[in-house]
Parts: sequence; C-alpha cells; structure tokens
Amino acid sequence: MDNDKELKGLGGWLILVAIGVILAPVRLLVTYIPMYTQIFGDGTWESLTTVGSDMYLPLWGALLMGELVYNSLIVLASLYLIYLFFSKHYLFPRFYIALVIVSLVFIPIDAWLLTQVLPTETMFDPDTTKEFVRVLIGGLIWIPYMLVSERVKATFVEHRPALPVSQNAAF
Repeated sequence: MDNDKELKGLGGWLILVAIGVILAPVRLLVTYIPMYTQIFGDGTWESLTTVGSDMYLPLWGALLMGELVYNSLIVLASLYLIYLFFSKHYLFPRFYIALVIVSLVFIPIDAWLLTQVLPTETMFDPDTTKEFVRVLIGGLIWIPYMLVSERVKATFVEHRPALPVSQNAAF
C-alpha cells in the first residue's frame, strides 16, 4: 500500500504525458484555425465546391467537411482528455489509447480519400508521413506505458463506479 501512495499522483513520466496532453489541442488549433479560416474566408471553399469552377471536383466538399468535423471532434476530445488527466479519472488511460488508435486509423484513411479526390497526389506525402510517424512513435511509447505502469494504475482511480454489493454477500 505504501508503494501505491508513493506512485499515486501526477509525477514521474506522467509529467511528459501531461505536457503532450496540454499541447495537443493547442497544436491542433494553431494548425487548423488558420487553414480553415483561409479556406472559408478567401473564396477557396467556393472555388473547390462550385460546379463549373476551374478548381471544382465533386468530392472536395465532402472531404473538407469530413476533415473539419474530424478535427473539431479531436480538439474536443483532446480538451476532454485534459479534464480526465487532471481529475485523475479512471477512464484517462483508455481514452488516451483510443485517441491514439483513432488517429492511427484516420491518417491513412484520410490520405487515401485525398487520392480518390486528387488521383495524381501521393498518398503519403511528407506532411502526412511526418504526422503518421509522430503519432505512431508516440503510440508505441505511451500505449504500453498506459497499460503496464504502476503509477498510471495508482493515479487514475477517481470517479470509478462503485462495485455493486452482491446480494449473496449479506447472507
């Protein structure tokens, strides 16, 4: 029990996790707000989605809206992850792992969908490859940590539902 008390808390390697969890929504917002502001503010959206436009392709609108929805949901999920982390919620490790897995699945699917809209584009351009490798390396490090770390097991215990008392235990 003393070991659990010693390990419980947002210390050790969890400091690095905290930095990543805090910076994730900031990085996403700094990356995507200017991009979407430009797309929707300078006429690009209209050029890409208006039939008859020189830049029109039938699936551009669906792809861009899908990315916008996905990125918005990831920002919201990242903010929720911050709450789970600092409240030491028992769901934090599972939710963290789920977000990493969702990103690892989404990046190649999005890259493939882009090649369906723009067949001449390379599926894994340098930016896509960089982002995928970043998420993959992070996942290879932090998913096992979330699964085996005694500190994680001792820290993320709050808000766990109480186990139902067995009716047979009273007898």
